[in-house]
Amino acid sequence: EKFNPIAIAAKISGIKNELLDDGDFGNSNFEKITCSVFNKYESALQKSNAFDFDDLIEKVVKVLKEKPEVLKKFQGLWKYILVDEFQDVNTSQYVFVKLLAEKNRNLFVIGDDAQSIYAFRGSDFRNFLNFEKDWAGASIIKLEENYRSSANIISAASRLITFNKNQKPKNLWTKNPEGSLIKIFA
Repeated sequence: EKFNPIAIAAKISGIKNELLDDGDFGNSNFEKITCSVFNKYESALQKSNAFDFDDLIEKVVKVLKEKPEVLKKFQGLWKYILVDEFQDVNTSQYVFVKLLAEKNRNLFVIGDDAQSIYAFRGSDFRNFLNFEKDWAGASIIKLEENYRSSANIISAASRLITFNKNQKPKNLWTKNPEGSLIKIFA
């Protein structure tokens, strides 16, 4: 009754998505209670021979890291890997893809750091921003022409995004007409 169950569940999900363990909770009362709930929850899952949604990748990543022969088998299954909406991957998904692709180094990702929308599910657009560090020599192709929006929308959106200091700069443009002026409603 003292702590919000949704907040506890979110913290547990975050720990799994970040590939952390119960030692990474911290020392506040909330974190101590969450750690206790986490351990009981993990025990209940194990007794039930069950996974939760976050386990579907987190547990696989642990196996791939701990069992080189399993990693080698799965790296051999796919010569090419494609990930769409790469700006919305969380840490466990990023590590999963990195482990699978590091042997053949044939990774194709598609994404836009300005369109990351799943932070509430643990996604971290910084994985997108750091792509070139982990994949040195990768070819980067910017798709800067917009086919759907008017020139006024593209211009305004481009100007606004320049204030974001953590981004991959782009020069968005369109051949579309200027369109209506932007209106603001309060």
